[in-house]
Amino acid sequence: MLSSLAGRVADPVLPPGDVRVGGFGGAEGLIGWLRNNPVRTVVDATHPFAQVISTSAARAAEVTGVPLLRLQRPGWGAQPGDDWRWVGSLEEAADAVAGLGCVFLTTGRTGLAAFAGLTERVVVRSVDPPGPPLPARTTVVLERGPFSLDDELSLMRGHAVDVVVTKDSGGHLTEAKLIAARALGLPVVLVRRPPPPPGVPTVATVDEALAWVRAQTE
Repeated sequence: MLSSLAGRVADPVLPPGDVRVGGFGGAEGLIGWLRNNPVRTVVDATHPFAQVISTSAARAAEVTGVPLLRLQRPGWGAQPGDDWRWVGSLEEAADAVAGLGCVFLTTGRTGLAAFAGLTERVVVRSVDPPGPPLPARTTVVLERGPFSLDDELSLMRGHAVDVVVTKDSGGHLTEAKLIAARALGLPVVLVRRPPPPPGVPTVATVDEALAWVRAQTE
């Protein structure tokens, strides 16, 4: 088994087994790589918002005939007491938080340009330092998750956060910020997931993905 990482984090936590780091060069690059390597199946387990690589994987699978599966965890669901405000993009999220006070951005460092025009205080948390452009009044918190509920409550209280912005990435490892926002009565602006490539079978768990791989390779 070979795991492929995008290479966007300077010091990633590597999975077991062989690991490849770096992009393929779009759909055409991935097509060439699949043709030159003894690959029997591909599992697209990228982030729900990694739309470019998912589209490239779908195209490469179509051209090469290599079976492709999408492994995507379910999105989050609102609980009693949540004040969630759904938007369709990072740009819409920036518009939604303008004038709401201190903004806690947990959308990843690559999309921060969408918020560069904010004049409110902004707290950005990321593993690696984000590059410009950034909002003028930005505080950067360099930390690697997962974060506990106490961690999130401490950060939000310490920075006097008024609103949280995040993507609907789903999963329990990053859910504590939503629970903290609920406990503090803070609104959360959530960016909806982009649609997946059409025609690609999708499962929600690793066990389902393993069962699919076994069925394809037996």
